[in-house]
Amino acid sequence: MNLFSRFMNDESGATAIEYGLIAAIVAVGIIASLGTLKTALVGTFDKVKDQLTTSNAG
Repeated sequence: MNLFSRFMNDESGATAIEYGLIAAIVAVGIIASLGTLKTALVGTFDKVKDQLTTSNAG
């Protein structure tokens, strides 16, 4: 019975799971924002490429 009561009062595993869930949520947020950043960077580099092509042609 003593082993069972110690098991029920031990919260260290629950804390580790909570930290894991927080890390997963942060990772999903970072991945989502990197997708948006990628789109913006591709657009910017395309504009720079077009400007360089135009200036070299003339």
